[in-house]
Amino acid sequence: MKPEEILKEIAEQTAVCTRCKLHHSRKNAVPGSGNPHASVMFIGEGPGFHENEQGLPFVGAAGQFLDELLTEAGLTREDVFITNVVKCRPPGNRDPQEDELEACKPFLERQIAAINPDVIVTLGRISMGYFINNGRISAIHGRSFWSGGRMAVPMYHPAAALHQPSLRDVVKEDFAKLPAYIKQAQDTRKNNTDLVLPTQEDPEEERDEGNAQQLSLF
Repeated sequence: MKPEEILKEIAEQTAVCTRCKLHHSRKNAVPGSGNPHASVMFIGEGPGFHENEQGLPFVGAAGQFLDELLTEAGLTREDVFITNVVKCRPPGNRDPQEDELEACKPFLERQIAAINPDVIVTLGRISMGYFINNGRISAIHGRSFWSGGRMAVPMYHPAAALHQPSLRDVVKEDFAKLPAYIKQAQDTRKNNTDLVLPTQEDPEEERDEGNAQQLSLF
């Protein structure tokens, strides 16, 4: 299946998903949006009120700041793909719980496999924890790491800068590094085939066909 087809299928599946209790308060699932062939994938923590209303990621105040950050990095929403570790809104914008993260994990794995980004930018400590173990975001934000054959860059969630204005310049400085990180990741993956995962096939299809080798990026 083509990336566009896989992402469409995931969107349809999340819209009716009942794997965890978050579906009880769901108005709209928020599977993610953007370029299915993006070099950069942003992964936040979970939809908020406005996202639940519209079914789109980062459409509130944090989303407006994210748009500003993307512009300053020379990017647009059409260039990147944006999603969250959970696709339905946690009540009261609380942190996603462990069972909710596990329930949504297959969707996120398939999205990453389909898009095959060079760089994954995690927004917030919860999405950071999917790729970097035992890290403190205050200590490692804006730094690059290799995880699952691609570059991962943990950053503060844009909402954190709205709640703590002192973080605004920090977040902007981290985003300013993105163009260089993208080039570095692309060059590294191009020159080191051992880092490139065979992600063009849908891992869901591989499981359906009884393939014992299951793709896992976490």
